[in-house]
Amino acid sequence: MKRETLFLKLAVILIGVPILALCIWGLPWLIKNPVNPVYAHMIYPIVIGMYVSAIPFYIALYQALKILSYIDKNNAFSKLSVKALAIIKYCAVTISTLYVVMLPFVFFVAEKDDAPGLIIFGMVPILASMVIAVFAAVLQKLLKNAIDIKLENDLTV
Repeated sequence: MKRETLFLKLAVILIGVPILALCIWGLPWLIKNPVNPVYAHMIYPIVIGMYVSAIPFYIALYQALKILSYIDKNNAFSKLSVKALAIIKYCAVTISTLYVVMLPFVFFVAEKDDAPGLIIFGMVPILASMVIAVFAAVLQKLLKNAIDIKLENDLTV
């Protein structure tokens, strides 16, 4: 394992650990201890959406680890990397869609609690995952073009 990818693999794993902790301890605690019992029933769809969004999140992290292993094997410019980037892109779009579906529930909680800033916090995952989806799409296109150029050069030599 190369040093550069070891650091990136550790970073990917460290990104996943807090989300796992949130899913194991944070969200169940939130369900048991709502801030206001008046809107406790409105928290359930939000928490379910957060649990469901963890699935594509971990799929995308696994694909990032696969790309790093391709880099270790000097196989970064391959169709496998393009496919992994496509999966990351679809996972990011899925996460964004899930949070768009959850946004009306966040709006209802913000309205009951009289906290309009909560809606902004509800929009952060949407915007962040869309940025990741666009970035993955750009990298996928660049990598595909680089592979095509590489194949063209290999045929001319």
